[in-house]
Amino acid sequence: MKSRVVGALLLPLAVLAAACGGNSAADSSLTGSGGRTDGSGSVTLDVGDQKGGSQAVLDAAGELKDLHYKIKWSTFTSGPPLLEAVNAKAVDLGGVGNTPPVFAAASHSKISVVAASHTSSAADAIVVPQGSPLKSLKDLKGKSVAVAQGSSSNYTLVAALRSAGLSPSDVTFDYLQPADALAAFTQHKVDAWAIWDPYTSQVVADEHARVLATGQGIANGLSFEVASPSALADKAKAAAIGDYLQRLRKAQLWADEHPEQWAKAWAEDTGLSYPVALDAVRRSQGTTVTVAVDQAAVASEQRIADTFSQLKLIPGTVDFSKFVDTRYNTGLPPSTTPPRAASGS
Repeated sequence: MKSRVVGALLLPLAVLAAACGGNSAADSSLTGSGGRTDGSGSVTLDVGDQKGGSQAVLDAAGELKDLHYKIKWSTFTSGPPLLEAVNAKAVDLGGVGNTPPVFAAASHSKISVVAASHTSSAADAIVVPQGSPLKSLKDLKGKSVAVAQGSSSNYTLVAALRSAGLSPSDVTFDYLQPADALAAFTQHKVDAWAIWDPYTSQVVADEHARVLATGQGIANGLSFEVASPSALADKAKAAAIGDYLQRLRKAQLWADEHPEQWAKAWAEDTGLSYPVALDAVRRSQGTTVTVAVDQAAVASEQRIADTFSQLKLIPGTVDFSKFVDTRYNTGLPPSTTPPRAASGS
């Protein structure tokens, strides 16, 4: 079983890890289905993405047709290296979870959060091997947990530990990107893994892991589109970003309403089996609601920033409101709008 799981996920993940090239912009020759350019026109948006992310859903929903500007895609293993590329102006825009913008803000990166979505946190999980004796979060004391530093799972892990009366100092954090984390997990070099979909659904479906805890009631379920201030200062690019965000909103709505079709497209893009992709769609990826980057969203992110600051996991303090641009909020529901009910669950 172990070799099958590793083979199923590590091959595409190894490609993505190489694509990140030391936390820099992805090399388009190594991004698999990424790296292509869509649309036409004199304006080009360089968009950072993750496997099975924005490009996949826009493509599946037919929202990459009739583009009057170009989108050049680059693929990253997770949010933190993507935001490093935004800061470096290697990409203009990219989608990430709730925690990468906090770490980027703490390092004084030049980023602006321009859009938000609310998704079920059921797939943001802490998993342990099937045969593990660990039965509750309290059992993690003195154990090691793999997690991508600065990822949404980083905060889920910290918050979950706190809910169990533990602190990060009670646990060894092994900061690993997904490919390395999966290898460590399957080889029993760590006791647990804090991760997100599709990895959660993959390891659970292959009966290689069981869920110890999820982000439900702990994580805020928010994800963000984050842009480079220099791109926003360019009128033509700013207009293209507005159009891109509208298309992304329509595509996410389509995905919510067509779970089977979205799962099929997602499986093709990620290399996952259709049953695993469908499980992930029903668990989280088909629950997304586009929401405003409003005061409630900023306050929720500020709580994450304050948590990491108090624990000295980020340097100094962060005023998250200084890293937000609300120009694209018009007509969007509040960030407290609940995610759509998981289809077929």
